[in-house]
Amino acid sequence: MSIPQSGGGPIERHEQLAEFLADGCKPKEDWRIGTEHEKFGYCKDSLLPLPYEGERSIRVMLEGLRDRHNWAEVREGDKLIGLEKDGANISLEPGGQLELSGAPLETIHETCDEVNTHLREVQDVADEIGAGFIGLGAAPVWTHEQMDLMPKGRYKLMNEYMGRVGTMGRVMMRRTCTVQVNLDFGSEADMVQKMRVALALQPVATALFANSPFFEGKPNGYKSLRSRVWRDLDSSRTGMLPFVFEEGFGFERWVEYALDVPMYFVYRDGKYIDALGQSFRAFLEGKLPALPGQTPTLSDWADHLTTAFPEARIKKYIEMRGADGGPWRRLCALPAFWVGLMYDQTALDGAWDLVKGWTEAQRDALRVAASIDGLQAKVTGINMHEIAREAVALSEAGLKARAREGAGGMVPDETHFLNALKDSLETGKVPADEMLEDYHGKWNGDLSRIYADYSY
Repeated sequence: MSIPQSGGGPIERHEQLAEFLADGCKPKEDWRIGTEHEKFGYCKDSLLPLPYEGERSIRVMLEGLRDRHNWAEVREGDKLIGLEKDGANISLEPGGQLELSGAPLETIHETCDEVNTHLREVQDVADEIGAGFIGLGAAPVWTHEQMDLMPKGRYKLMNEYMGRVGTMGRVMMRRTCTVQVNLDFGSEADMVQKMRVALALQPVATALFANSPFFEGKPNGYKSLRSRVWRDLDSSRTGMLPFVFEEGFGFERWVEYALDVPMYFVYRDGKYIDALGQSFRAFLEGKLPALPGQTPTLSDWADHLTTAFPEARIKKYIEMRGADGGPWRRLCALPAFWVGLMYDQTALDGAWDLVKGWTEAQRDALRVAASIDGLQAKVTGINMHEIAREAVALSEAGLKARAREGAGGMVPDETHFLNALKDSLETGKVPADEMLEDYHGKWNGDLSRIYADYSY
């Protein structure tokens, strides 16, 4: 979940809304990689989630990272709710999931170094207080009541609203984790092609990274429960967005979509003002019930853009949002997969050729099937395992073409970061399959074993 945005001054022309997005266009040499990953913290003795307050808590984790590793505080009122350093920030998801939003970096080598450093720092503090962290797509055992809602005004409002729409919003907030990557575009046409490929292939990412087969202590019938949760959260702000594939899609069409997403809040003077279900269109006209007579700033628009939750979304960059949180190798594999597809034109063209013939119904069906069956998913005319194999091959070719060296020139490119995915393609098994085998095999149905075997 996002922190308050700094978008700019007053909105005086409708065109500023699309111009705000278009300002994200960058020349290829300035394209960067921003990786975000979330993880669950727990007490090692009780195996219960870390609360916000207490001797073993999220607050103590943040204080330890601040004091031991030179992160600067981010506060909301009198509460410590995040940290920042060198273009990166550590933030809290609603249920206390600890998220690293990485700095914009040039290569996957740098991204993986950033991941390694972060996980070492987290372990350093966690070991001191008897805590552990685990990368999964959904909390495998904990109930809603066992997970604190973090003290952020945004989450208090969202928690109330989620009870009105869908059935899974509060599950998403407290009991799911993701890994995602944020990527740049060079022009409106480049954004359009990337968004179409991103949305069409997001179910492939869901399948390859499926890592949430348990819920409330038992198998749940899904390889990615996290993906299932997002399908029944709030239809006005989630989904596969068929309009992206229509002729004429561009920044202005995204603006029209975002304007139809109901508001959550307006951020003023360090406080979140309740605008739940109200219209940004009315805000533009000075008719927002929450702030009558006031009109929005570009910062308000930037905030509002963070409240749309489709499988891929546009801000001043594109976010890939379809993957479960997971183990270390997949934290590096996710950005590698998408960078290979998106940052080489030949690979991007090949990816579009792969998906351009799919119908809206096929894309939707693939999303559902990926959540249930992972790599074994099949829908009319599409075999997930084969599509994933082709997508990973295109990504690998794209990474080879990028030829970004690592380890002082000892590593010629970034392709080895795809090895975890290539292993899955070889075996047909993603992390969810492996954990289910453990559950029915060596764990003998004892799901508490997951913490020792799968924690960082």
